[in-house]
Amino acid sequence: MLANLARGFRMWMPNMPMMLTSARNATALQPARATFRVLPRMTKHEIKEYLTKIYGLPVKKVTTQNFMGKRKMIRGSRKLLYFKYADYKKAIVMFDRSLTDVGKGMRIPEIDDMDEEESVTSDPAKP
Repeated sequence: MLANLARGFRMWMPNMPMMLTSARNATALQPARATFRVLPRMTKHEIKEYLTKIYGLPVKKVTTQNFMGKRKMIRGSRKLLYFKYADYKKAIVMFDRSLTDVGKGMRIPEIDDMDEEESVTSDPAKP
C-alpha cells in the first residue's frame, strides 16, 4: 500500500549541469529571461521540469539552440594535431510575469553578516 502511494510522488533528480550564462530582469514589454548552457541531450521539457521542480521558478517558455564545438588545428614541427571542442546546447528560458527580478547581484545574509562582524573586530580605531 505504502509502496503504491510513494510511487506516485517520485521526483526525477537529473544529473545534468546547467550553467547560467546571462539573465535579464523583466521590463514593461518583456518578461524576465535567462540563458543557460546545457548538455545537448537535454530536451525542452527536461529543462522546464528541472527549473520548476528543483528551484521553484515559474517557467513560461523554453527555446533551444544547438551549437557544434569548434574544430582546431595545431601545427607542430613534425605533424598536425586536430581536436574539437565539446558540442553544447543553449537554452533561453522565459519566465512568467510573476517573476520580475532574476536575482542578479543578490545578497546572501549569512555571508554579509560574517563580513560585517570581521570588519568590526578587525578595526582598531573603534573601541
